[in-house]
Amino acid sequence: MIGKVAVIGAGVMGTGISQVLAEHQIDVILVDLAPAILEDALAAIRQNLRLSMLMGKTSKELDLSALLAHISVTTSLKEIKHADFVIENITEKWIAKAEIYPEMDSICQPDCIFAANTSAISITRLAGLTRRADKVLGMHFMNPVPQKAMVETVRGRYTSNLTLERAEALLARINKHHIIVNDTPGFVANRISHLFINEAIWVVQEKTGSAEQVDAIFQHCYNHETGPLATADLIGLDTVLLTLEELYQSLANDKFRPAPLLQQMVASGLYGRKSGQGFYKY
Repeated sequence: MIGKVAVIGAGVMGTGISQVLAEHQIDVILVDLAPAILEDALAAIRQNLRLSMLMGKTSKELDLSALLAHISVTTSLKEIKHADFVIENITEKWIAKAEIYPEMDSICQPDCIFAANTSAISITRLAGLTRRADKVLGMHFMNPVPQKAMVETVRGRYTSNLTLERAEALLARINKHHIIVNDTPGFVANRISHLFINEAIWVVQEKTGSAEQVDAIFQHCYNHETGPLATADLIGLDTVLLTLEELYQSLANDKFRPAPLLQQMVASGLYGRKSGQGFYKY
């Protein structure tokens, strides 16, 4: 039985995962580098839950204080020592992950499972940073986490069946299902979706169509709930760029070469929803 889950990284994904775990009475240790980031994460969880109650998606009888009591926050990675399961959500940069995985490995108990919520980085490569390769897997949550019932679970080369079973049991406790895929850069979801997104950005850059026109075609012609550029804004254009760069380098395929417009927007601080502007204003 998984009693305590450590969530590393209090960005959009880490915040959403922590919220869902706490909603299902699972104790969470939320870790990030700065107290201000952790305070923002807790404030976002409160706001999300209040909004959910107003919209009738969550019971109005929910005790916010009791729910938030399931989440402890810290800037010290050493506090994850007694976690049964770790979900890592830090930036999509290999250099950062290469630093944190050996440190987590030295802190956590030998039977603790590490789940990488990565967009594109190889799970097998991450597992190689630890002495518990059989207990490392990918758990690619979708954004926004509270609203998405499906998780893309990634089996690394050495991931054991027991690890997959324990991950499935945790997901079942938070009312989520998963599809298990094999390890390759980008897996299934992002390897395909980021081709759509990147090509859509090229189309806008070349002035073949506007962002609104591109998204409208995908919504009305293909019945997509959200167009590729609105989706990119939701993910975060900085994350989209990092994912495309990882795919481009790992697969050595020009089709993943990031569009110059995307690079320019990220360099200008236009990250999408999180910055207030991307292909749309928020």
